[in-house]
Amino acid sequence: MKYNKIVLAGGNGYLGQVLAQYYKSLATEVIILSRKKAADVDDRIKTVVWNAVEEGDWVSELEGADLLINLCGKNVNCRYTPKNKVAIISSRVIPTQLLGKAITKLKHPPLLWINVTSATIYRHAEDRAQDEDLGDIGYGFSIEVCKQWENSFFHTKTPHTRKIALRMGIVFGRHDGAFPRLLNLVKFGLGGKQGDGMQYVSWIHEQDAAKCTEFLLNHEEINGIVNCTAPEPLRNITLMKLMRHAYGMPFGLPTPTFLLALGAKIIGTEPELILKSRWVLPKRLQQAGFQFMFVQVEHAIKDIISIIS
Repeated sequence: MKYNKIVLAGGNGYLGQVLAQYYKSLATEVIILSRKKAADVDDRIKTVVWNAVEEGDWVSELEGADLLINLCGKNVNCRYTPKNKVAIISSRVIPTQLLGKAITKLKHPPLLWINVTSATIYRHAEDRAQDEDLGDIGYGFSIEVCKQWENSFFHTKTPHTRKIALRMGIVFGRHDGAFPRLLNLVKFGLGGKQGDGMQYVSWIHEQDAAKCTEFLLNHEEINGIVNCTAPEPLRNITLMKLMRHAYGMPFGLPTPTFLLALGAKIIGTEPELILKSRWVLPKRLQQAGFQFMFVQVEHAIKDIISIIS
C-alpha cells in the first residue's frame, strides 16, 4: 500500500464515494466521517460517526493520516430561503472550524488537508477565463458562502499540516450530480440550451477530481488556492449539443430563462445553478504538470454514457 490513511469528512455523499473507491486500493484504510452509521461493505473503507459539531472519539482517526479531505456542506440545490441560507453556511463553516481545532491537538496531524470548496466563488464570466491569479471574486449569496468557507479554513494555523482550498467545478460522473440530470433531459427531448446557452460550464470528470487530490498530496510545494476544473470549459449550448450527439438524440427543446426561473421555483432550487457562467481554468494544476484523463468534454461524456446507459 502506498498510503497509510485517507480520511474523508462528510464522505458519505456522491463525491465522497468516488474518492473512497479511488483510494481503497491505494491506502491501508479509508475512513469516512459520517453523521450516520453505515455498514462497512469493504474492509478497507470504514465509517466513523461524528456530528460535525463537537469533538469526540472520531478525532483519533485523524492521527497519522496522510490526507484529510473535507466534503461537508448542505446541498445548494435548494431555494435560498433564510433558513436554508443559514444551514448552507453553517454546514460548511462549523465542520471546517472543528477539524482545524482537532488538528491543532494531534501529535501526528494529517500531512495534507484539502477543503473542497467551489469554483462558483468567481464572478459570472463570459469575457475572459478566471484562474487562481487573475480571477475576480463575484458577489451574491453563493459567493459569500465560499468566502466564509475559505476564511474559516485558512484562519486556523496548522504549521504541520499543509492546506489547500480546492475550488471544484461541476463534477461529471456516473451515479449522481449534474450529469445524470442533464442526460435525463436529453433522453426526454428536453436537452436544448438553457437560457441563452452562452454561459460557460466549468466541469471535471469524477476520476480527474479524485486523481488530482492524490497529485496534490504528492506535490508538497503546492498549497493555498487550487482550481479543480478541466482545462477546456465550454458554453452550455455546446455541452447540450454534444450530449445529444453522444446519446443519439436528434433534437432537444430549449428552456428559456423565464421557464427556468419558474421551473426552479416549482422544484425548489435556484436558476443561478444553471444560468451562471463559470469560466474557470486550472492554472496551478497545469503549471505543476497534472495530466488530465479527460481534457475534452466529448470524451468524458462518451465515457460516462458507456457506463450508465
